[in-house]
Amino acid sequence: MPVIDVHKDVEALALTFVAEFDASVEQVWQVWEDPRRLERWWGPPEWPATFVEHELREGGRCRYYMTGPDGEKAAGWWTVTAVDAPRRLEFDDGFADEHGEPDPALGATHAVVTLEDVGGRTRMTTRSTFESAGQLEQMLAMGMEEGMRQAMGQIDGLLAGAARSGSDATRR
Repeated sequence: MPVIDVHKDVEALALTFVAEFDASVEQVWQVWEDPRRLERWWGPPEWPATFVEHELREGGRCRYYMTGPDGEKAAGWWTVTAVDAPRRLEFDDGFADEHGEPDPALGATHAVVTLEDVGGRTRMTTRSTFESAGQLEQMLAMGMEEGMRQAMGQIDGLLAGAARSGSDATRR
């Protein structure tokens, strides 16, 4: 399992995931930059994502939906606030309505993703900050920690498949 640490800091309204991968920073960056690769791991295995919009640039918008095992759809959005490829990505993140527009009911989070070389491996740190302690607790109750662990757990296979074939492995 690539997730090596999860830290919840209620005082700072933050949840941080640290994962490590046997791949270069540039290869791990590609799982964020390429929407076809991103949708192969964003979301738990039983809720695969489909990105219908993916503008990975400052001010860019990303829109997606995840499809559950019974065909139920859950939509989400990002607004990209900073990009320093291949080392850092920041975005606001939230749930969306059926038209892909932000749904304010659960608020938004701000995510900061950093990639760093650690002895030939890549450490990916993903820190999400929340609007309130209540929002953080609500997201945890909805399964955010386990969902992110499962989602990030799919990246190793994606990276290994790309290395074996020299391109993307087959879609899950």
